[in-house]
Amino acid sequence: MTQSSKPVGSASKPVGPGTGDAITSLFGRSKAVIGVVHLAPLPGAPRYKGEAVEDIYSQGLDDARAYLEGGCDGVIVENHGDIPFSKPDDIGPETAAYMSVISDRIRRALGRPIGINVLANAAIPALSIASASGAGFVRVNQWANAYVANEGLIEGEAARAMRYRAKLRANGIKIFADAHVKHGAHAIVADRPVEEQVKDLVFFDADAVIATGQRTGHAADLGYIRLIKEAAGLPTLVGSGVTPDNARDILDIVDGVIVASSLKYDGVWWNKVEKARVTAFIAGLKK
Repeated sequence: MTQSSKPVGSASKPVGPGTGDAITSLFGRSKAVIGVVHLAPLPGAPRYKGEAVEDIYSQGLDDARAYLEGGCDGVIVENHGDIPFSKPDDIGPETAAYMSVISDRIRRALGRPIGINVLANAAIPALSIASASGAGFVRVNQWANAYVANEGLIEGEAARAMRYRAKLRANGIKIFADAHVKHGAHAIVADRPVEEQVKDLVFFDADAVIATGQRTGHAADLGYIRLIKEAAGLPTLVGSGVTPDNARDILDIVDGVIVASSLKYDGVWWNKVEKARVTAFIAGLKK
């Protein structure tokens, strides 16, 4: 059912035209499981120590293969090793260059849907990488409004990003936008309910909405997830804190999950993906 035929939350009319079911169109089914490829620090980032770029590419490809061979429906390629993250206008062209190469290799080698997330909130570099590598979607942590994050004041990227996507003639690239995203304070818009902030994502033409907890690996309350899902009226995912213990309950509410930490060795985000954990996670969803 599209946004145009379903009320958003308690409103009698939708707040945006909607774009169909982005989850089903990308992954061929609802209830998608998407793994996150946390790239090692890339050249130009503070934690990069001169490692061979081919080794970084190989590690990223290995993690993507573990997710997909373990049963995930797709992956997001993310520069999570580039801590501390820069604000969008401070991210160098080298980040887009290296991420384009590894993203293209993953897509060609594994033939499954991939997405791009450039931290922090760098929607335009993400769209350039997606266009160059054939990725199907980008994740943008602050699509509308603004919040105070680890990196400082982060403003919504929708206006610039949508014009840039049109300039690239890349309108097929879907926008997965976070609502009330982790790692930040939303005091700037605290006079507006979370439901209204979610509807702003719809109004600014997001294709899917992502709910998160407070930080990487932190699980959001089920009631909070349900609130975001009902307000969105769009395909909704949970993007943090998904584990084998809570995944089925979460997927009873939303249309997909984005998972990483709980599928790594020892459950630690900076470790490699453990294929056996992925396989067990997917098997647990089928019981």
